[in-house]
Amino acid sequence: MDQITDHRVVPGVRKGRPRVVTLLGATGSIGRSTAELLEASPDAFRVAAVAGDRDPLALARMAVRLKASFAALADPAGFATLKEALVGTGIAAAAGEEAVVEAALHDSDLVVGAIAGTAGVRPTFAALDAGRQIALANKECLVCAGPAFMRQAALRGIRLLPVDSEHNAIFQALGEEDPATVDRMILTASGGPFRTWAGERIAAATPAEALAHPNWAMGPKVTVDSAGLMNKGLELIEAHYLFGVEAGRLDVLVHPQSIVHGLVSFADGSVTAGLAAPDMKVPIGHCLHYPDRAATAARRLDLAAIGTLTFEKPDLVRFPALRLALDVLAAGQGLPTVLNAANEIAVEAFLKGRIAFGDIAPLVARACEAALADGTAREPASVADALAVDHVVRERCRATMDDLDGGARLTPC
Repeated sequence: MDQITDHRVVPGVRKGRPRVVTLLGATGSIGRSTAELLEASPDAFRVAAVAGDRDPLALARMAVRLKASFAALADPAGFATLKEALVGTGIAAAAGEEAVVEAALHDSDLVVGAIAGTAGVRPTFAALDAGRQIALANKECLVCAGPAFMRQAALRGIRLLPVDSEHNAIFQALGEEDPATVDRMILTASGGPFRTWAGERIAAATPAEALAHPNWAMGPKVTVDSAGLMNKGLELIEAHYLFGVEAGRLDVLVHPQSIVHGLVSFADGSVTAGLAAPDMKVPIGHCLHYPDRAATAARRLDLAAIGTLTFEKPDLVRFPALRLALDVLAAGQGLPTVLNAANEIAVEAFLKGRIAFGDIAPLVARACEAALADGTAREPASVADALAVDHVVRERCRATMDDLDGGARLTPC
């Protein structure tokens, strides 16, 4: 079937047989939750391939647990350990960037794209280009190369299934409504560990403080992004591409309880909201079984026990990263690609103690200004172009880091 006219049709899926799944980012937090759901429904799923980053033993254990046919490790240095751990299992092993792409191209009905950061862009796009259904947990794919991804999805007749809790909630709340009837799409943010902190205290926060998220268990990069609300900015950019809604109709509400994940306000005044307990198994399970629904072990929502849900506007002064992301979304061109690359370098530097938390947004802002000045911020025509821009921006940011090590300072946003 070349064109999909029924929204309930999933390419390659036939009733009466297990859905074949490939899991990219198998050893991360999303990957581990996905694996639990796959194991809980052994008759519904078969795993073709798994891919991980730098932990060969964890990947080997995951491959054996899921009875995968192929395991790929991004880090070539771990190949010997991975291969030895899989001796006698019948599971093929490989390592390196091309091996991860090979995993993505295994014959599957559904590829869960959960590799963290820009490293997930190329293999996820390869799977999409091959006509695989994608359950997208990697927001960088759309932030870095959104136009290319959405063009290819349309060409292949593929619907990207959003795994992020906010986008999944909006996906369900929107249903088959025409996006043109949407007055506003609203993503919620917990506010992270710094929601009530003064600006000066936020700027001086330590990595340990930034990683202490009150509601969610996530990887370190996403958790730091969440602490500064950059994550919410990246999610707004993702929503722009995913749902075809322009910046002026996208908004954020801080919602500390993390129960309402997304809202769609329609032109007639109706509002549909997606609610669930803060458990990633809810959106993952929805994507794994889509277009059907199946019981999972996800936490159930008890509104009576919670009692009160509160909402507030985000403070763009105390959280300048969100303000910067909003400006980038409004400006468009290739600035989202630049923002994403610079932010990854800045967060890495913060976690290594090279810069303060308050330096993250200014470092990213400087990268965006430089890209606008010399034309690097033009919209990438392809994934390859986006990754080339990503490389240039990363090198510039690393040079800036070297300047900071020499005593230079950043100007606050």
